[in-house]
This record gives sequence, structure tokens and C-alpha cells, in this order.
Amino acid sequence: MSSVDDIIISSTARSARELSIAERDEIDHELTLYPDRRAVGLEALKIVQKHQGWVSDESLQAVADYLGMSPHELDGVATFFNLLYRRPVGRKVMLFCNSVSCWIMGCDRIKDHISARLGIDYGETSADGEYTLLPVPCLGDCDHAPVMLMDGQQHRNLTPELIDALLSQPQGREANE
Repeated sequence: MSSVDDIIISSTARSARELSIAERDEIDHELTLYPDRRAVGLEALKIVQKHQGWVSDESLQAVADYLGMSPHELDGVATFFNLLYRRPVGRKVMLFCNSVSCWIMGCDRIKDHISARLGIDYGETSADGEYTLLPVPCLGDCDHAPVMLMDGQQHRNLTPELIDALLSQPQGREANE
């Protein structure tokens, strides 16, 4: 383990938080579905994110303690799965596909429009805390490229006009099938 890992892990070890009752109850339910406690790591992190909005170092340490894992081992799970957020994110996360199909269909132009409109780039959150823009390798909707996922809803055939409509709606949602 590198000295950076040592610093991260030692700092989280000193600052673990208590899991909430709801988080523990949901993790306990997941534990009934797997033969090994460590196999619940990903699900436990998703539960924490559902309740906290993201997975802080303190939350990761709490889950590691609860499951009997090292924080380093659990962080390997957290950083592998790109839908776990290890930093705070906006209320709405825009998962923007930048695959070859979306690129061919002009996703760079759409991403530039989003960046100009919100003042953010990949991995950043808008100043109002509303939107975070994250790249994803593929959303599996290549025949409707470019696409993005926001608030659990896939938005297809993106254009600057559709982006403007999505961003100007109070809930940020629009069906565009």
C-alpha cells in the first residue's frame, strides 16, 4: 500500500460515522441474500449513497467496519463501480454517454452546450449545487445517440434545444421517446 493509501485509510479510520438504523436495517436485509458478508459491500455502499447522496470516507469506514472488511478493500469496490459517488454531487446527476456511437452522433457538441449552459465540465457540479456532469462509457442506447441518463430517466437523440428544455423544467425531466 502506498503512503497516500495509508493516509487515506488512517484518516478514515479515525473518523468513521455510525450507520443510521435505516441503513443498518437495509444492509442486514442484504446480508440474508449472500453467503459471505463481504459480498454485500457494493449493495451496502449503494444503500449508504441512497441515504446520504454520496459515499464519504467516514461512510465507507462505517460500512467496512460493519461488514468486517478493510476500508482499502471496500474502496476498491467503490472506485470500480462508476455509479457510486465518492464526492458530493448535485441534486441531479447527468450521466452523459461519450461512447463511439454518441461521439459519431455529435455528443461533443451537446456536452459543450451543457458545459456552457451550466458552467461545468465533466466531474464538476454547477454553482447552485443542482447538476453534476459525469461521463459514462455507454448507456446501451446507441440507435438513439447521443444519450444521457438523468434522474433515472434516459434522454435520447439529444440536441441543444432538448438540453435547454430539460434544464428549464422545474423537475429537470422530459419524456423524449
